[in-house]
Amino acid sequence: MATVDAGATPRRRTHDALLKDIEADLRSGKIKVGDRLPGERTLAENYGISRASVREAIRVLDAMGILRSSVGSGPTSGAIVVSDPSAGLSSALRLHVASSTLPVADIVETRILLETWTARAGAKRVGGEEDLEQAAQLLHAMDHPDINREAFHELDARFHVTLSSLAGNAVVATMMESLSGAIVGYVKGAMEAMDAWPDVISILRTQHHGIFDAVKARDGELAARLLQEHIEWFHKKAQEATGN
Repeated sequence: MATVDAGATPRRRTHDALLKDIEADLRSGKIKVGDRLPGERTLAENYGISRASVREAIRVLDAMGILRSSVGSGPTSGAIVVSDPSAGLSSALRLHVASSTLPVADIVETRILLETWTARAGAKRVGGEEDLEQAAQLLHAMDHPDINREAFHELDARFHVTLSSLAGNAVVATMMESLSGAIVGYVKGAMEAMDAWPDVISILRTQHHGIFDAVKARDGELAARLLQEHIEWFHKKAQEATGN
């Protein structure tokens, strides 16, 4: 049986050259958000790789949230630099949660750590009026008497992410959005399984308003406590509804 030399260099994939050069160009500012990359043929010629390898690199960067690609021809086709870090992280986390490699309980615990920190940090930070206004609008939308479960969940997730933005930490806000996206299927399934949904949504609304009022009053400790109670309460209800 053939063996691999421990000191051997891993085989370099053909499209890695393009990935590394795009990373370098982003770091240097040669490529910026909103820029459109050259077409497949030009990239293949510039890097001396096949068009298939170019397409593979574009797919990888698309999945990572670095590019948004579109098919066809003309001025709107090709790949545009977008840099949406939460998209790539959410997809990766969601798959690992689905495979049971990352337990939902650990995701919930991490959310509590992040959200309670952002509540305290946000209370000390000057500004954030736009995020507060957006949170208020989301709160108002969730109070609509005819809202369905799926719409409520989408607004609920956006509400939490918006509040986390008040801390002014872009990395934490991205992680929050990613964690929320990672368990979207689990949360939707739990909501659908809840028989006493009218009672649940009533309690969720009350909890949300309490959290928002504490955040608006700049009471970080109260907001952090209410957030932890809210997240733990819903997770318990979700476990009861789904049996796991």
